[in-house]
Amino acid sequence: MYFINKLVIAAAALLLAAPAAAEDNWVASWTASPHAPLGTEGPFAAASYDDVTISQVVRITEGGSELRVRLTNRYGDRPLVIGGARVYRIYDGGREIRASGRRLTFGGEESVVIPRGAPFVSDVVDLQTEDFDSLVVVLYLPEETGPCTCHLTGLDTLSVSPPGNHVWGQFEPVSTAQHRAFLSAIEVNSDDALGTIVAFGDSITDGVGSTPGENRRWPDVLAERLEEAGMEYAVANAGISGNRVLSPGMGESALARFDEDVLSLPNVTHIIIFEGVNDIGNRYGPQRPGFPGLTLDQPEIDVQQMIDGYRQLIARAHAEGIAVIGAPIGPYKGASYWSEEGEAARQAINDWIVNSGEFDAVTRLDLAFADPEDPTTMREGYHMGDFLHGSDAGLRAVGESIDLSLFAQE
Repeated sequence: MYFINKLVIAAAALLLAAPAAAEDNWVASWTASPHAPLGTEGPFAAASYDDVTISQVVRITEGGSELRVRLTNRYGDRPLVIGGARVYRIYDGGREIRASGRRLTFGGEESVVIPRGAPFVSDVVDLQTEDFDSLVVVLYLPEETGPCTCHLTGLDTLSVSPPGNHVWGQFEPVSTAQHRAFLSAIEVNSDDALGTIVAFGDSITDGVGSTPGENRRWPDVLAERLEEAGMEYAVANAGISGNRVLSPGMGESALARFDEDVLSLPNVTHIIIFEGVNDIGNRYGPQRPGFPGLTLDQPEIDVQQMIDGYRQLIARAHAEGIAVIGAPIGPYKGASYWSEEGEAARQAINDWIVNSGEFDAVTRLDLAFADPEDPTTMREGYHMGDFLHGSDAGLRAVGESIDLSLFAQE
């Protein structure tokens, strides 16, 4: 017994003397919030795939030593079969960086079946990446997928192969698109990352109006400014075009998707909430025609219900120790669904956002867009011509307006 005790003590001493293993520090370096298919016809028709390979270009915001890829079948009507997958880095211009290709596996297997309604994360991949690297994620889809769980406003290239498995070869696309298919996040293990900042909103956050392929959304601008200031944050864009705080439509409501699209991400420290114009525009503005699969049901909401919705988001974030930064609803006079009644609601909601003290901080993204002569409308040149969605210049002004001290750590 004495001999055994000596061995136990010696082993414990060795464990105490051994250097501690480096702690994981995962962040959400890139995201695209998925939404349900919007029908099979019309301008928002959902894609489907069968025995093809798809590749998707993404730009991460924070580099690191390892990564993992989060896939999604959240809205699938059947199990999703992945027959093979890989990830690799590319140079500007799209050429693959030699020896950067890595096979994606799932529990050690090259293929996987993702159940209906489920996310599925890959095994960890040993791949050194730098801040703002561009990556390509390649998926072989050997069986009919049905209408895809997609993110409509991808603003970068998705390429579709001829029939077959082309995961480990280059292919000439038979078609291209700009949505995200079955791909929801790139998570990176970074030894110097301070955390994940989530930009949570609608089409204005999603980047509608910006130049495709150029990463000119306002969260992209914020990420670049943080990097220049030596503040190593990942920035996750959780915007969905057409999204609303209280009601479904283009994507589940903000309240319904908050856990999956925000709270499930790794190491979230801050959330910027910039959403609500679609709620008041659809509620108070002229009725607009819908499209197949697009729900434009609009309950008779009021200002207090909107405030209660924001309060729920704040409470759920605070329960996870996350700081919540509020952004007042942006100006939209001149947009197709503007009305005097909607403007009055916007002013009342914004007064609460700015003056209630219920957010941890406020950033005036609304004023960055606004015409100084008429703050109810967007400045000339800052919108894409519809008085609602930002241009490259407008989105840059918004990204540059955010005070970086909001993210300073004590």
